[in-house]
Amino acid sequence: MCKHILNAQVSIRAPCCKQWFDCAECHAETQSHRLAKATEMTFICKKCKKAFRKDVTEFEESDEYCPHCDNHFVLDALTPKAALTVEGEDPRVDARMLKDERTKIDPSRSIYDQDTSDRLG
Repeated sequence: MCKHILNAQVSIRAPCCKQWFDCAECHAETQSHRLAKATEMTFICKKCKKAFRKDVTEFEESDEYCPHCDNHFVLDALTPKAALTVEGEDPRVDARMLKDERTKIDPSRSIYDQDTSDRLG
């Protein structure tokens, strides 16, 4: 699990040390050498757990998907940001965190409690 990129969809094999990393920053934190550059990169899809290679010099829009499961692995990188929010359960499962915005019905306005026998035909 990468702490630098929240939505990492693939792991990348470093050509210099032949180890798997989620991003280049993970490689820099754990290794004493610099990440070597290569024209062909080896990936492992985190969805289907299968490896594949891509040539970086001829990278096209169709190459943004895993060839085995069509998982879109080229996504905008999201970095973690500090935020003060209330985390709760999915509202479809537990809706106690949601505020009920409906207004209560005044019981005196109900047609069922009034005598309407003169209106009935």
